[in-house]
Amino acid sequence: MDNDQKTLYQSDFYRWKKLQKQHLQNREFDRLDLDNLIEEVDEMSKSEHHTLESHLVILVLHLLKYQYQTFVINPNLYEPKEFRSWYDSISQSRLAISRLIRKNPSLKHEQDDALIECYPDAKYAAIREMNKYLRENHQLDHTSFPDSCQWTFDNIMVDDILPDTAP
Repeated sequence: MDNDQKTLYQSDFYRWKKLQKQHLQNREFDRLDLDNLIEEVDEMSKSEHHTLESHLVILVLHLLKYQYQTFVINPNLYEPKEFRSWYDSISQSRLAISRLIRKNPSLKHEQDDALIECYPDAKYAAIREMNKYLRENHQLDHTSFPDSCQWTFDNIMVDDILPDTAP
C-alpha cells in the first residue's frame, strides 16, 4: 500500500472507498489501506449502535412527555387531543428499532444497555421541550422524572402500550 492512498483517505474519501472496493474485488490485498480500512469497519459497527440509541432517545422522550402531560398536567382528560401526534412518533420509533434489530440481531444483546445510556438524554430533552410550553412557576427540572429509566426495553417496545402511571 502506498502513501497516496492514506492521503486519498483524507482528501477524497469517496474515491478512497471505491479504490478499496476495487482492490478487494481484484484480491489485491497487499494494496489495501488496512489501517484506515480497519478504522472504517469499526466505525460501521458503532454506527448501528448509535442508530439504536438515537431511536431509543426519541421513543423514551415521547413516552416521558406523554406520561407527564397525561398524568401530571391533564390527569382528568382520558385522551388529550394534543398528545395524539406523539402516538405516531412512538409507533414509528418502535418500528424503526424493531427493524434495526431484525436486520442486526446482535444488537439485541445491547438493547438494555443502550436504553440505560440514552435515558439521561431523553429525560433532558423532555424537560427542555416541555418547559417551552409551561408557565415559569410550573417549569420542570431534573427531579420531574426518575433518575433512571423506569421501563425495561421490552416494556417500551410493546405496540399500543403507553405509560399508565405518573412519573
